[in-house]
Amino acid sequence: MKSIYLLLAIAGAVLPYSHFVPFLQANGLNLALFTSQLFVNDISSFFATDFLICCVVFFLFLYQETKKRNIKYAWLYVVATLTIGLSFSLPLFLYFRQKTIERSQAF
Repeated sequence: MKSIYLLLAIAGAVLPYSHFVPFLQANGLNLALFTSQLFVNDISSFFATDFLICCVVFFLFLYQETKKRNIKYAWLYVVATLTIGLSFSLPLFLYFRQKTIERSQAF
């Protein structure tokens, strides 16, 4: 399962950025335009709101799991979520979480 998480993390970084990079090339880091396009209609607002809620759920899960399993550097997953995206940070966290679980079961 670890390999699948790692592949999904890579895909979660590459695929969304294949859409974001052209926006950046055309508009630069125009946050006002980005936000207005993100909430331009009901469907895009649906996906944006769903994503934001998923990020909050992930942060809560991340907090709980890093305390429970003594996983260090939890802040890196928050930064990864805010800079790259949830589709990268969640599978990356699950990959390292699985490694931690396997390491603890080996003893």
